[in-house]
Amino acid sequence: MAFDGITLKKIISELQILENGKVNYIYIPTNNNVIIGIYNGSIYSLNIDTTASNYRINLTTNSRPNPISAPNFCMVLRKYLLNSKISKIYMNGLERICYIDFECFNEMNDKVIRTLVIELMGKYSNVTLLNNNEIIIDSLKKYDGEEISRSIMPTRKYIVPSSNKKEFINLKKEEFISLIASSEYKTLDTAIPNLINGISKNFIDSALETLKLSKTVSNNSLENLYDYINNIIKDNCIYSQIEKYKDNYSVFLNNISEKSLSSNFFIDDFYSKKLEIEEYTSYRNTILKILNATLDKIVRKLENIDDKINKAKDIDKYKTYGELLISNIYRFTQNYQESINNSNLILIDENTKYVELLNFYDNNKIVKIEIDPKISISKNAEKYFKKYNKAKNTIEITNIQKEETKRELNYIESLVYSLDNCKDIQDVDEIYNEISENILFNNLNLKNKFNNHKNKNDDKSLNNFMKLKIDDYDVYIGKNNKQNDYITFKIAKQNDYWFHTKDIHGSHLILKCNGLTPKIETITKCAELAAYYSKAKFSSHVPVDYTLVKNIKKPNGASPGLVIYTTNKTIFVNPSSELQNKN
Repeated sequence: MAFDGITLKKIISELQILENGKVNYIYIPTNNNVIIGIYNGSIYSLNIDTTASNYRINLTTNSRPNPISAPNFCMVLRKYLLNSKISKIYMNGLERICYIDFECFNEMNDKVIRTLVIELMGKYSNVTLLNNNEIIIDSLKKYDGEEISRSIMPTRKYIVPSSNKKEFINLKKEEFISLIASSEYKTLDTAIPNLINGISKNFIDSALETLKLSKTVSNNSLENLYDYINNIIKDNCIYSQIEKYKDNYSVFLNNISEKSLSSNFFIDDFYSKKLEIEEYTSYRNTILKILNATLDKIVRKLENIDDKINKAKDIDKYKTYGELLISNIYRFTQNYQESINNSNLILIDENTKYVELLNFYDNNKIVKIEIDPKISISKNAEKYFKKYNKAKNTIEITNIQKEETKRELNYIESLVYSLDNCKDIQDVDEIYNEISENILFNNLNLKNKFNNHKNKNDDKSLNNFMKLKIDDYDVYIGKNNKQNDYITFKIAKQNDYWFHTKDIHGSHLILKCNGLTPKIETITKCAELAAYYSKAKFSSHVPVDYTLVKNIKKPNGASPGLVIYTTNKTIFVNPSSELQNKN
């Protein structure tokens, strides 16, 4: 991301408002996040984030829940910093390290300085508390010289990270130009970030675009860039501002002196929105993974059922074999060999253990019937009748199982469709609420899996369906199965109209009629909208069923969203959302 040394310098320039402020509270909501509450005329919340992709320090108005149990480092910070006063907030050069000095009292009631060091360096970002002798008291992340070249452990001397890069503030213009021009790098957006501390490629790109310069290394471009960077960071960044740049952000020169907290709150909003998107994506993908795993399980179950049905589909032959054996039983004596000698119609082969009989059910064609020579012909016939009855029962049971499994498959596919159409965490919450209550997912232990996300207000989630106007009629559209049931059976009246794509997963749509009879044009618009909110939204000539709500029934024990209906009509439409006018 773009949180480089120049960004940090701008942020710290605004954080000067915290100096002389008193530390009121400290908590650590996640393993990578420290929140410090400071009172200085007003209450400010200082957010320190050390995640690899979102590392930063800034004032925040987006609160996070305070854990019930405080981590050890949080207890250490509270012990040493609570009720202390911030005396200084600063950085050295453009290195991405922020230092916050606190005036505290030790056990002897002597005034001492303790320093919080915030290193913002990708996956090695860290927060370390030092005493007045720069000895480490504790740190958020601990290293013992294996992952990094220095030790970050309690009682050790704190060592500032080393860097081979040059400090911009220590370079005169001629030195800056000579350093970049004589380097092996051919473009400015690679040369400067690799040679100068705290300046990112993103910042150079924004500077070049602002100054209308090419990326090619030249003395003229370097002179302009030096002046631009120098003007941004001079006088404690008072003439600069953090603003949106493409999909990111950067520090820009601002000719108007501003003493506001706008850059801090820009960073706060930017990362809060980014974090919300990341959490939504992660949450949604996790639910999708669960649904796909369950879907695969049900598909395999359906394949096994089909395999059983296929194996039992030739059951009639067992009945035929039994009847042929019984009808020819008079030809057999207790001695099979004697039966062979007395009849040229019956043959017994002791090696292959079968008899050949004329099948009077099939034009007297010869059929081979496997038998067990150790038991009588009547017993062999009885075995075939048992086989027939067993296969018959298997088909009856597996056909019932197949219908149930197909309903389960259809239900999971409807959940996947709803998840594909989620827009935010609340929408995913509602899918989670639904699956956590369904027996199909009981073995996945969902109750504890997403406690941080679980939506406690079920009524609120049910009322989160879409509300629109079509030709002065109210139209309601469910976003998921539970909302589909809610608008169909709780909100809709008997003479309202219900719409749904025919044999295609989609949302229930209710047209509130209020005793009026809608025109066919209104019916068509509703059907187009129902087609749009379905899996067929990118198709054409989509069949949509519609009927009065009084014709919609929900079978006992049916999954959310599953209904049956009668006396419906079907209309073929092209999906459209252009008629949406939200209230």
